[in-house]
Amino acid sequence: MTARLIDGKAVAAALRADVARRVAAAGLSPGLAVVLIGDDPASAVYVRTKDKAAREAGIGARTIRLPTDTAQADLLRRIAALNADPAVDGILVQLPLPQGIDPAAVIAAIDPAKDVDGFHPLNVGALADGRPRLVPCTPLGVMKLLEAAGISPRGARAVVVGRSSIVGRPMAALLLTADATVTIAHSRTRDLPAECRRADILVAAVGRPEMIVGDWVQPGATVIDVGINRLADGRLVGDTAFSSCAAVAGAITPVPGGVGPMTVACLLENTLTAALARRG
Repeated sequence: MTARLIDGKAVAAALRADVARRVAAAGLSPGLAVVLIGDDPASAVYVRTKDKAAREAGIGARTIRLPTDTAQADLLRRIAALNADPAVDGILVQLPLPQGIDPAAVIAAIDPAKDVDGFHPLNVGALADGRPRLVPCTPLGVMKLLEAAGISPRGARAVVVGRSSIVGRPMAALLLTADATVTIAHSRTRDLPAECRRADILVAAVGRPEMIVGDWVQPGATVIDVGINRLADGRLVGDTAFSSCAAVAGAITPVPGGVGPMTVACLLENTLTAALARRG
């Protein structure tokens, strides 16, 4: 491997510690409410991780667990109650939701000032307009990794592979706001390898295991792998073939231990940001 490894675990730990210091200095006890519907094992593990990290940062976290057959109207009533609760600064509804519940309606029901996932249409619009408020946690984490690694997007050519509203689109908006020249590519892009080779900063968020290989990477480029995929043999891999990409790139994030830890750390920072904003 010739690429410099960008250690997401270390950067996330530093950010969590910084949030804890800022919470203590502000004399606050921010409140985070997580709504978990059903018994999806991966979601349950992720929520437990969030709860633990929040408590360690001085953030009061509570998880509201609802059965899989919860009706959408009942869920919306729960969200309305959390919107009105002065002890709650951040609301997160864990995705994916069971069939029969419209995610767009649920996200739109969350008070945008408490939308620590950054998915509410008003927060999405502010980001698209270059005035970010509460920003989706994973793309925000990528920007913090670039900053920690001393990699400036200004003037760089950035290619984001993936166009989801959770990662790809907000990632492109953040890079554009940071003065990068941005291309959004995806699985149906014509000559995707050639598009990837143009990138100084290549963000892989397409959701296909090891899709991007070393031959697609410009020598010396920064490769940020957002993907996390479990193979049949149990291994966790990203959207890039790590070994071949690391042999060409100048810097690269591993999977696991790259972008993943940053998502939880940025959720904590978003909760603190929401708490400070709500208190003026």
